[in-house]
Parts: sequence; C-alpha cells; structure tokens
Amino acid sequence: MKARRQAAILDLIDREPFHNQERLRRRLRQQGFEATQATISRDIKDLGLVKRAADGSYQRPGADGPAPDTAIPALGRAAAEYLRSVDRVQQLVVIRTGIGQAQPLAIALDRAQLSESVGTIAGDDTILVIARGARGAASLCKRLRDYIRE
Repeated sequence: MKARRQAAILDLIDREPFHNQERLRRRLRQQGFEATQATISRDIKDLGLVKRAADGSYQRPGADGPAPDTAIPALGRAAAEYLRSVDRVQQLVVIRTGIGQAQPLAIALDRAQLSESVGTIAGDDTILVIARGARGAASLCKRLRDYIRE
C-alpha cells in the first residue's frame, strides 16, 4: 500500500501543483488512499520531494537532486524495505522488488547517483540498472546485497 500511495503522490505532483500537505491528502483520498498528515509527511521525506522556490509547490528534486549525504541513507532505507533480489548479467543488474515497489527504489537509486550506475528503468516489480561495466555491475550487486543483510 505504501509503494502504491507513494507512486500516486509522484503522479499527482507531476500533474498539478501542491503547495501544502492537506491538499495532497485530499487528492489522495479521492483516489482511494486514506492517509494522515504524518504519513504524507513521511512519504514526502522518503521520496525526497522538495518545495519549488518559485511557487512553493512540491516537486521531485531537479538535476541537482538531494545532497549525496542524504541520498545514500535514503537508498539504504528504500533497499532495506523494497529489495528482494539482485542478479547480474555482464553490465546489467536486474533488481526484483515486491509488486508496486520498483519505482520508489529506482528513484532512490537514481538520486544516489552511484558511480557504478548509468541509469535505471523500472517496471512494477523489476528494475534494470545499466552499469558502467561488468566490474561496476558486480560492485553494485554487492552494495545492494549488503542492504538486504542489514
């Protein structure tokens, strides 16, 4: 439910401006998601949403993204919660998650700007990470498997 709610939040903020959490909560409720303000606040933090300087509405971080010192811990939390398995095929890394959980984990991976990763493609429960090479893919697999063990 959390992953679906967070995906709905991302969809909503991509389509319309939200200047406060209460308005976002009401729109989520219209879509069938009952959530408290505290839950929405945690979702906003988990997703790394920021307020746009121009109008104060929530948005995904721009090209700058969150500072690496916050992105790596966010990746650790997302991986610990969503990651089910990791497999490597040469320079490709295939990550399995629960249903509806691939998007939030892929966002965390992209925001972390890991040196091993060129980019991600996420479906519903699978993420394809293109690594910079076979060594980078192996290193990324090890890093992600460590999150599962924590």
